[in-house]
Amino acid sequence: MQVKELLELVVKAADDKKALDIVALDVSQLSGISDYFVIMEGMNSRQLGAIVDAIDEAAHNAGIEIGGKVEGQPDSGWVLMDMGDVIVSVFDHETRLRFNLEKLWNDAPMVDLTAWVSE
Repeated sequence: MQVKELLELVVKAADDKKALDIVALDVSQLSGISDYFVIMEGMNSRQLGAIVDAIDEAAHNAGIEIGGKVEGQPDSGWVLMDMGDVIVSVFDHETRLRFNLEKLWNDAPMVDLTAWVSE
């Protein structure tokens, strides 16, 4: 699977579970860690869990096993999913504001996700 296809898979799976304010940053020129960071939020820990499960299931169905590459728990306010070329952070609103990853990576161009998310 190409990295853009993986990014699309992640965004669509999150959007299906009504993730809020999904942002993808192209960090390929800034970091050797990954090509994309995807940041999103849910309204509560239950929704965070549903978003993480949906992404995990979509990846599994595409033949990608995340397995032990998930850190955090929905009730902590942040779950990190390391999918290699795509790293996903699922936050609750307060935790997202506290960490402010978009500001940390403000030199990274944002990816246009409009074709992959519902309005």
